[in-house]
Amino acid sequence: MKQYSILDLSPVPEGKTVADALANTVDLARAAEKAGYHRYWLAEHHNMPGIASAATSIVIGHVAAATRTMRVGAGGIMLPNYAPLVIAEQFGTLATLHPGRIDLGLGRAPGTDMATARALRRHMAGEDSFPNDVQELLAYLSGTSGGSGVQAIPGAGTNVPIWILGSSLYGAQMAAAFGQSWLGKFAQLG
Repeated sequence: MKQYSILDLSPVPEGKTVADALANTVDLARAAEKAGYHRYWLAEHHNMPGIASAATSIVIGHVAAATRTMRVGAGGIMLPNYAPLVIAEQFGTLATLHPGRIDLGLGRAPGTDMATARALRRHMAGEDSFPNDVQELLAYLSGTSGGSGVQAIPGAGTNVPIWILGSSLYGAQMAAAFGQSWLGKFAQLG
């Protein structure tokens, strides 16, 4: 049996509000679940007046609370915008509240324009730390964060499924580096 998913940006219709967009997202998710969809993805975009999904993990929690069986996840969280511990705690909390239903897609782009990227990150590092950040996130979610003494609580031991956004060859290379097979637009890790 084929499984189908929806990717939703929570678009704000012309003449409507962000609240309207988020209500539409919940309505669409409920209809998708009723129609038998397997997964509902939400995407992170910032400083875009027509998109209401900037606080992606919060919207995921809202959609997961409004549905019962469908998996809900990020397609994706732009990991360079956050410390891996923060994402582990957010998605660990979601996985604790909605067991077996949360997925975490990761990307490495800023998810916005460069001025907004600077506002999100405050300091822009020159080196690409994405592979290390993914490894750190995996360690937090598995509960094996090493000798640092830092744990993601909640998060440790939740083993939230992680997917790498495959909008470029880089995503496929990352999946291969982690020993995972490429699954179209996303590659699953862990």
